[in-house]
Amino acid sequence: MKQALRENELFENLDYASQGITGREFEECTFRNCDFSTANFSNFSFTDCAFENCNLSNLRLSHAKLQDVRFTNCKLLGVDFSTCHDFLLSVQFTGCSLDLAFFGKRNFKKTVFDSCSIKEANFTETDLTEASFLNCNLNGAVFQRTNLEKANLLTAVNYALDPEVNRIKKAKFSAQGALGLLAKYDIVIK
Repeated sequence: MKQALRENELFENLDYASQGITGREFEECTFRNCDFSTANFSNFSFTDCAFENCNLSNLRLSHAKLQDVRFTNCKLLGVDFSTCHDFLLSVQFTGCSLDLAFFGKRNFKKTVFDSCSIKEANFTETDLTEASFLNCNLNGAVFQRTNLEKANLLTAVNYALDPEVNRIKKAKFSAQGALGLLAKYDIVIK
């Protein structure tokens, strides 16, 4: 049974770790200092919401709608964003830990990742057109058949991606970071 729409509410210090709560809609709500690790947000709908200092590690998002959702200083370890609704998917991450997250086969155009740890995340077949990776650590992140056209990786570090299997036209890289485009060749540059 679908729950009523919640609007303009502040939720603080909630602990829903490991609980399965489905079918809720939230608009213009803020979640602060909450623990939703391993919770089930399947079929949830979040519109113009903010998550601040929350633990969302291993959160399940099957068929969840995330429209204009901001995550600030959150733990999102191992979250599979590929199961979210792709329609109107719009998120922003600031100061978040997205290690081991999976973004595959989704549209993350113009998404901003600012000062995030995105180690060993998987962006296979993800559309990251005009996305920004500002001061992000991408150590071990997987880029396969990923669209990075016009993406900004000027201040990103520790990434390795193959320009032959990814679309990188007009993407921005620093001179130091551009060495990550040559990683597959296992060459020494001094």
